[in-house]
Amino acid sequence: MYKEDILGSCAHAAMLGKQNIIPKEDSDLIIKTLKEILADIEAGKVTFDEKAEDIHMNVETILISRIGDVGKRLHTGRSRNDQVALDIRMYLKEQIVDIKALVKELITVLNNIAERNINTVMPGYTHLQNAQPVTLAHHVLAYVEMFKRDYDRLSDTYKRTNVMPLGSGALAATTYPLDREFVKEQLGFDAITLDSMDGVSDRDFVIELLSAFSMIMMHLSRFCEEIIIWNSQQYKFVEMDDAYSTGSSIMPQKKTRYGRLIRGKTGRVYGHLMAMLTVMKGIPLAYNKDMQEDKEGVFDAVDTLKMCLPVFTRMVDTMTINKDNMRNAARKGFMNATDAADWLVKQGVPFRDAHAIIGQLVLYSINNNKNLDDLTLDEYKAVSDVFTEDIYKAIDLDTCVNTRTVPGGPSEAYIKSLIELNKKCIENLK
Repeated sequence: MYKEDILGSCAHAAMLGKQNIIPKEDSDLIIKTLKEILADIEAGKVTFDEKAEDIHMNVETILISRIGDVGKRLHTGRSRNDQVALDIRMYLKEQIVDIKALVKELITVLNNIAERNINTVMPGYTHLQNAQPVTLAHHVLAYVEMFKRDYDRLSDTYKRTNVMPLGSGALAATTYPLDREFVKEQLGFDAITLDSMDGVSDRDFVIELLSAFSMIMMHLSRFCEEIIIWNSQQYKFVEMDDAYSTGSSIMPQKKTRYGRLIRGKTGRVYGHLMAMLTVMKGIPLAYNKDMQEDKEGVFDAVDTLKMCLPVFTRMVDTMTINKDNMRNAARKGFMNATDAADWLVKQGVPFRDAHAIIGQLVLYSINNNKNLDDLTLDEYKAVSDVFTEDIYKAIDLDTCVNTRTVPGGPSEAYIKSLIELNKKCIENLK
């Protein structure tokens, strides 16, 4: 966090000079030298000293080595407690912005996939059992909704991260006339912390962010699991690009998909969330060194999200969709049985009776190795004389999908409207 530490120190030094807490010329020299140190670090000209304990002492030691005792004035009116609280907030603010952009890109790609597959009929499942026909667009848009909520959670977390703690001191603020509002404005924060003990002694914004990260990874993992199933020889719904596959060390015919790696990384992020909750659960006010544990976990979680999101986005964007296989699978397993029962109800048959009639027909079809749409009208009438030729239209897959016009359903008309709504939503994501 050298960048955040130096920028925070520049703002603090500017405030010290403005408030005449240190001479203005000292403030200006400190800021000038800190900016030179930042440039040197980014140019690879600085070697950090592990004996200096942390990044804060490294930067301050380098500063003092360059301008002598003037550099020692920088730490006036602050503690490493509020300094590190500032640095982690500045770091996470930037990371949240980056990860929101990755989530937005994923939402865009998924919405585009949905637009290309409005009429791609596929099985809908409950408990991984054939349930009712839907479309790939309907299925993918479910994940769009999930990732939209993930985006909102990141935005919400940003609000609570974007609060400036510098000026809290070790725990009880300071006797120097600090202008915290000035520092807040210099660093682009929305507000300052209102209690100095709270400012240095909580990391709930870190926990909240790890929770948001965990839900993003959970949604990625669920989708990966489905893609793994869809890509199997038993389903053959999709084919993944070879760029997102690895070979087996023993089976020459086998390709392993990157989705498994993303699925596994999810547990890693969950672990960081649980670790941070555990660290914080027994800490009395105010600052405790236990809180140093916040860095390693959240750094790794950020790296994991930044790796998994773009890989997953490119993986789904390049996968081949086998539309015929999806449709053929939707014809199996009596997915139109509910629609057959609904048709009977619309003819005046009580639902419970309709349910029983279709149950008999399903059993008959199983025993005769047929689907409902393979049965003759005579076979239908043998169970109930209510049936007419109209039953075949009612149980057609496209009819089953497109008559579900209730908002939230898979009908072509509704899905088109939702895709357009998502496009407008994507334009407004900031």
